[in-house]
Amino acid sequence: MSKLYLVPTPIGNLEDITLRAIRILKEADLILAEDTRTSSFLLKHYEISGKLQSHHKFNEHKTAEMIANRIMAGETVALISDAGTPGISDPGFLLVRTCLQHEIEVECLPGATAFVPALVNSGFPCDRFCFEGFLPQKKGRQKRLLELANETRTIIFYESPFRLVKALEQIKEFFGENRRVSVSRELSKLFEETVRGTAAEVIDHFTAHPPKGEIVIVVEGLQKPDKNSRDKREDNRFDEADDD
Repeated sequence: MSKLYLVPTPIGNLEDITLRAIRILKEADLILAEDTRTSSFLLKHYEISGKLQSHHKFNEHKTAEMIANRIMAGETVALISDAGTPGISDPGFLLVRTCLQHEIEVECLPGATAFVPALVNSGFPCDRFCFEGFLPQKKGRQKRLLELANETRTIIFYESPFRLVKALEQIKEFFGENRRVSVSRELSKLFEETVRGTAAEVIDHFTAHPPKGEIVIVVEGLQKPDKNSRDKREDNRFDEADDD
């Protein structure tokens, strides 16, 4: 049955792709790629050729309807991004919505996405978290950080290596210099690195060692005072008063 497949691709190591994903890409009539130059390297590695078309944030509004028509005409289409799962801070949402409006079946395969290993590596709670992706570069950035300062769940951001130190400085400003953070870069690649510490400590590290590669910032949620500890402090205070 013709449908739209969303196929995750490796975030670095080319082996991080499922056997099913390779099969779907080989069987698809059309593969939509965010950057055909990047994706052609992966497809060539797995001997897949001849059906690659560009689909990115600058043309998706024009092409979504056309692609939906091709699927309704009987073609099977696979959407991939440069790395990771389509739609997660990458093009994909608009095409999925268009297909669903036409009652076209959509299926997303499980697979790689950068924030999951970064979250697990951080050592912060993983049971509840807040994924923010890329913060606004200008308008609304400070307002969003101010809103997130009181978030108790673990918070995840994507960031450019060129803006990493600035982003950490803003986290320090809005969340406090002692808020713990974990920064992962080059995940699954040769020079993979995770740096953990307070915001101030991690700023010092990346100021001395300018980063390269894709960046994931994981921030510890706001730690509320433990009720038992607070009650114990109150009891101790009353005991001291009685001694006086």
